[in-house]
Amino acid sequence: MPVTARPSPVTRPPQGQAPRTAVLLCNLGTPDAPTPDAVRRYLAEFLGDPRVVEIPRAAWLPILYGAILPLRSRQSAHKYQSIWTPEGSPLMVWTERQAKRLQGWLGERGHRVRVAHAMRYGRPAIAKELDALADAGATRILVLTAYPQYSGTTTASVIDAVVDWTRTRRHIPELRFVNRYHDDRGYLQALAHRIERHWREHGRPEHLVMSFHGVPERTVKLGDPYEAECRTTARLLAEWLQLEPQQYTLSFQSRFGKAKWLEPYTQPTVEALARQGVKRLDVVCPGFVADCLETLEEIGMEVRDAFLANGGQEYRYIPCLNDETEWIGALGNITLRHLAGWETAGAETEAATLASS
Repeated sequence: MPVTARPSPVTRPPQGQAPRTAVLLCNLGTPDAPTPDAVRRYLAEFLGDPRVVEIPRAAWLPILYGAILPLRSRQSAHKYQSIWTPEGSPLMVWTERQAKRLQGWLGERGHRVRVAHAMRYGRPAIAKELDALADAGATRILVLTAYPQYSGTTTASVIDAVVDWTRTRRHIPELRFVNRYHDDRGYLQALAHRIERHWREHGRPEHLVMSFHGVPERTVKLGDPYEAECRTTARLLAEWLQLEPQQYTLSFQSRFGKAKWLEPYTQPTVEALARQGVKRLDVVCPGFVADCLETLEEIGMEVRDAFLANGGQEYRYIPCLNDETEWIGALGNITLRHLAGWETAGAETEAATLASS
């Protein structure tokens, strides 16, 4: 459906002021509260995205609104209640902290770059945050996704939201996108060190499961690079950890609906490992850089219960990178590579440089 342009102020930097650079860190999203109504609004936006569910709208929307939302909203609200914190949704808390720490990391190195955060679904919305950045004078914006592995269901959907926003503006800032960093050295090192610290504190398991968010198999057959990038991340992370192939397993979680998704599925994999005699198991989710419902409730609770119910004895979920210092540094270096060529020293310094050149 075409987006109708709305009036917006013309945002130009004051005469003589150098262009301003900003970064928008985008994550998936979260409901405003762990209630059925809030979850329903969130799921309607999420599952209503054609990038997420690639079924013709005429067939899908009656199913979504007539069957899925009434049932799933209440079920999901109960799950959100089990992981909600006094500060709010864990995903929101960690994403906000990452943005603040990233701005601090850049500032300590002389880069006066404003860093904001947004959610693809829910609040703060991407369009609203882009409006705020542009209205504040940003003329160059780097869109940094929280998805290490590219997928049309996630990364491309963020790009869609940004493109939709550009249709509402007359004066559009320069835009760049960080599409992937699945094989980035800093990202992999931060992951490996996170796991190694966990092992020093709790001991090494008999087996490590690397669980990534799943997507329908059809998505990959149509050309999505997601599965290949997940497998590359798993292989490189195993090399960092010096794991032999029999010491770890890659799997995919969060299957939805009856269609075939990427395999092996995480919960059946964990159950099989327990039945095969594995007593001590650790699970890590390299595709998530911030803890959320899918890591804390699904992996931390549901999959744990399944492992123990099938004969396992010790199960540990290794938390995401969240706001760990090493990860913020890796994210900072990723950001700087994509900001290359854009002035980031601050308006006063840039104006002085231009005046003297």
